[in-house]
Amino acid sequence: MTPACVRSDPLVVLAAGELRLVLAPAAGGSIASFTRHWREGRSRRQLHWLRPATATGLAARDPLDMASFPLAPFCNRIRDGRASFEGREIRFPPNHPAADAPHPLHGIAWLRPWQVESAGADEAVLTLSVEASDAWPWRFSARQQFRLQQRVLHVAMEVRNEDTAAMPAGIGHHPYFPHLPGTRVRSLARAMWRGDAEVMPLDLQAGGPVDALREGVELARLDLDNNFTGWERSTRIDWPADVHGPARSVTMEAEAPLDYFVLYCPRGYDHFCAEPVSQCTDWLNLLPRYGREPLGGARLAPGETLTARFSLRPEWE
Repeated sequence: MTPACVRSDPLVVLAAGELRLVLAPAAGGSIASFTRHWREGRSRRQLHWLRPATATGLAARDPLDMASFPLAPFCNRIRDGRASFEGREIRFPPNHPAADAPHPLHGIAWLRPWQVESAGADEAVLTLSVEASDAWPWRFSARQQFRLQQRVLHVAMEVRNEDTAAMPAGIGHHPYFPHLPGTRVRSLARAMWRGDAEVMPLDLQAGGPVDALREGVELARLDLDNNFTGWERSTRIDWPADVHGPARSVTMEAEAPLDYFVLYCPRGYDHFCAEPVSQCTDWLNLLPRYGREPLGGARLAPGETLTARFSLRPEWE
């Protein structure tokens, strides 16, 4: 029996001009694809701005095989899944579907099916409600709004504390971009968290990749899985003309509190991740030593909401 026969979840399709957005609510409220469709002579062409989900990934509801997935109620990793916050203990088990790693990552929302609150021709809203548990001892809800225009995708996210006590919170998204020959990235930030062999932060450093990204760099020169602080909330990705389409780019722009940025670009991969986030890896455990500015994160009182917005703006010749 093929994976497609096992499960076929409903998808949400949005369209505006030549752009198409496909959402996979059951696969962690993820984006399954973001594409341009156009005619070239008698041929119909398609170009992917994000790495598209596969049929196998959709059938398995595997967010790691999607184009992008939401990060909530925290981003990145928590060391050994252990932290404390205002009298409550976090005891989060490992949650990586594809690796035996002791540090849980990306929160809860990416591994839960989301509900479709509304869906129209060019706009959709997905929602999620999560009860408190030993892993995350706060009840919370989350919401994503996707709005597609002819030349831009707008994404708005919310995390709301539905509990009776204050909750720590982080929010973000995890887009996968195609890494094709000649791909270049430009992203302005102040410093980078240097990581250990388990991708856990050791210290802040300037120069090196920070300077390279500020000037704009061919992605093949980098080999990173790092958090950046003081991000100026804009990243531009350029691809040269090739068999997939003409010379083109995507600019990712964000608003506060998405003041941090993650770049995951291991050498030899056909994709990379450029993630807008509101806090860095293991922020709760590092706060006493470094303070909030280089780490981010929020404190939500009962009933309070953390909101974040970002956009993906494709351009082509």
